[in-house]
Amino acid sequence: MKALIIDDERLARNELRRLLAAYADLQVVGEAANTKQAREQLAALRPDLLFLDVQMPGETGMQFLESLEPPAPDVIFTTAYDEFAVKAFELNALDYLLKPVDPQRLAAAIERLRARRAGPASAATNVETGKGAARERLAAEDKVFVREGERCWFVEVKSIRLLESEGNYTRVHFDNAQPQLFRSLNAMEDRLDPKYFFRANRRQIINLAWIEQIEPWFSGGLLVHLKGGAKVELSRRQAQEFREKMSL
Repeated sequence: MKALIIDDERLARNELRRLLAAYADLQVVGEAANTKQAREQLAALRPDLLFLDVQMPGETGMQFLESLEPPAPDVIFTTAYDEFAVKAFELNALDYLLKPVDPQRLAAAIERLRARRAGPASAATNVETGKGAARERLAAEDKVFVREGERCWFVEVKSIRLLESEGNYTRVHFDNAQPQLFRSLNAMEDRLDPKYFFRANRRQIINLAWIEQIEPWFSGGLLVHLKGGAKVELSRRQAQEFREKMSL
């Protein structure tokens, strides 16, 4: 895969090139300091992937991407500003990485690129069953793009307090929002770090940091009260696993 780095900061280009040297299947074929240079490089090099900064003198990365005639290369935005993330995903960006670029987040983005280029069947298998190429678990400080219909959010993982299964869908609770995503709860669980999230029962996953109170419940179970008012029942078996997980 051929990659083109588009960023007006030379040090940022150098650092990204250094990080990308670890990927044998990805070759950085060029760099551009502005969108004028980028258009020339696109025509000459025909890259498969763009690492694109948002804020640049003159034309922004967003404006540049919107102006490209299809089929455009895959795009991973790299920027110091998180407020443009929703717009980036509306433009079908593959990922949105904040500077300084975290190597683990970069690895996850490259894995997502590989899955996309492998084809829809491979990507679907990876997301819904957890099989195929391994996917990076999300850290508490990571931000994820959430979309339901015309509404979009850019959410810190640690702000998600509860996930609930609704058939093949999952209801995600954060802040005052409860969007429904077309992902199974099992697929969501595969992406979440078990240090922070716990499978309370067949239908629900809770964020341990959001627990406010715990009380004994029927048949040796537990009733967990989350900040925000939600109550979640743990069966006897899950309650035992919870005690073992949380005890010293």
